[in-house]
Amino acid sequence: MEFEAAKSRIDELVELLNYHSRLYYVEDRNEISDYEYDMLQNELKKLEAEYPELIRKDSPTQRVGGEALSVFEKVEHIVQMGSIQDVFSFPEVEQFINTVRQSADNPRFVVEPKIDGLSVSLEYHNGEFAVGSTRGDGFVGENITQNLKTVMSVPMSIPEKLPLLEVRGEVYMPKNVFLELVKQQEDNDEQPFKNPRNAAAGSLRQKDPKVTAKRKLDIFCFNIQRIEGKELVSHKQSLDYIKSLGFKTVPDYQLAETFEEVRECIEKIGEKRFSLPFDIDGVVIKVDSFAQREILGSTAKTPKWSVAYKFPPEEKQTTLLDIELNVGRTGAITPVAVFEPIALAGTSVSRASLHNQDFIDEKNISIGDIITVRKAGDIIPEVVCVYEKKSESSFKYPEVCPVCGTPVVRSEDEAAVRCPNVDCPAQIYRSIVHFASKGAMNIDGLGPAIVDALLKSGLIKSVADLYRLTVQDLLGLENFKDKSANNLINAIEKSKSNSLDRLIFGLGIRNIGQASAKLLCAKFGDLDNIMSASAEEIAEIDGFGGIMAESVVRELNEPHMISLIKRLKEYGVNTAFERIQIDSRFEGMTFVLTGTLPTLKRNDAKALIEKYGGKASGSVSKKTSYVLAGEEAGSKLAKAQELGVKIITEEEFLKMTE
Repeated sequence: MEFEAAKSRIDELVELLNYHSRLYYVEDRNEISDYEYDMLQNELKKLEAEYPELIRKDSPTQRVGGEALSVFEKVEHIVQMGSIQDVFSFPEVEQFINTVRQSADNPRFVVEPKIDGLSVSLEYHNGEFAVGSTRGDGFVGENITQNLKTVMSVPMSIPEKLPLLEVRGEVYMPKNVFLELVKQQEDNDEQPFKNPRNAAAGSLRQKDPKVTAKRKLDIFCFNIQRIEGKELVSHKQSLDYIKSLGFKTVPDYQLAETFEEVRECIEKIGEKRFSLPFDIDGVVIKVDSFAQREILGSTAKTPKWSVAYKFPPEEKQTTLLDIELNVGRTGAITPVAVFEPIALAGTSVSRASLHNQDFIDEKNISIGDIITVRKAGDIIPEVVCVYEKKSESSFKYPEVCPVCGTPVVRSEDEAAVRCPNVDCPAQIYRSIVHFASKGAMNIDGLGPAIVDALLKSGLIKSVADLYRLTVQDLLGLENFKDKSANNLINAIEKSKSNSLDRLIFGLGIRNIGQASAKLLCAKFGDLDNIMSASAEEIAEIDGFGGIMAESVVRELNEPHMISLIKRLKEYGVNTAFERIQIDSRFEGMTFVLTGTLPTLKRNDAKALIEKYGGKASGSVSKKTSYVLAGEEAGSKLAKAQELGVKIITEEEFLKMTE
């Protein structure tokens, strides 16, 4: 395709994809199928790859990109992102309304749900998304622009090219996404997030935008902080306006004039609180007129024209019937409270995690006690306290594993009690499920139910046994037909050629995630080298600490792991890390990329650096050899100038690769 034709088609595709993205993520409807959307996006990707100079900033392909950050830059808020005074009863709401009436004639109020998430600022210059930041202390926040680009309901551009628009919103994690994330964390024996708000905050402050993108965050916008080129006189008018620009505004905002009307709005929102797909912790009441807000003013901490009515937490009492002990992949034993079912936050609950022995002792919990239970963030059940004590002492862990009977151990530096038996059936089941998971060996079709069936049938006892399974073996199991059996065997066979970092992650070494597994492989090249490396050598890797290094050495040198790896090799599982290197002209050199390069994408530039034996880093230091700078280079460029690090252009860099 010729240049001009490509430019025209790219512009058409960007507008079309952004339109359909807005319909899907903001208006909850769609005019085309997912397949049609994917085909349009694939066409755009191909054209952008052919003509990288035509990539637009608002292209949907640019929502996740760039390298991980080592630190967030500070952003000063021109208009303070203040907090709101909380009230906890209807008499307090009525008092607020009466106080407003003393200073403002016939005030009207906007009543809206209070989304429980993380407050952020979205800044647009001439209609383009320019800066996104956290609230911070209200005066200074952190620049999280790249992470906010991964939130699909944040528009990359708006139809009216206003000189300046700053919108405040609340980033949140939908309830179904949160539950899915918690399940993944529990399956990996990780400490799960306690509630959706914590999950949203932790996800939004990830140094790598690609991690944030996987968390499927969303946003509701609820305020205009600054605007140039448009006159607005009321809060409702401003919400209607930003909705027309394509922002996903806070839902169900309503006008009210009297206390009775305000109370009715609060009660209506409260009635459907538990059926909403997102978390709310109250209702915000705001004076609608901006002129009246000016008259009312603010205190040093909060505005006088708004309050937040907070819902009281729903807590109920029930009898603790039992405490189950679940054994995880790494042997950690987690106690789970089993109690008489109660209705909480719209659903029936009968189980809640008790975390560890320290938690049980702190609450003095025993089987038979009457306990108080609530839902953390209205989602995850938790035991608040013992309401009525029925026994003198608290529950104590048994001295042996509840599954295999091996004496349990507890190290001094952690709260978890563990079963040290690597052949414990519970650990084997969890380890195989993890090994087959998407982030690890990605064996399609090998889910928890199939793993359980294979173990119970005696066909497998470890992950290595997967590689000696046959179609005939599977046909002997319930629900397997020729096609499904062949598909699973093919998926297992395909996994043999996976990159080594997937295998390292799949082996389930404590404290080693996907990113650190890749760093290990890049440093040592193959599994034998990793197994023979010392903790000191491993700790030299950027991003590794002593605990991580010791975990690698300890677990890879355990007899059962050595035996397992030997069998995996015999079955043909790849244990080498493919690192394509043309020559070593960049050997020992560290490059830092900053800004937008004229033709190269960052990943392409990094690949070139690695092909010639160099290393791409995310932060500038005295050890940096070169800073490769493009347009809109930020603090990294300034840091390089300060340290006297050599700064090169893309043209100079490409000459170095000739």
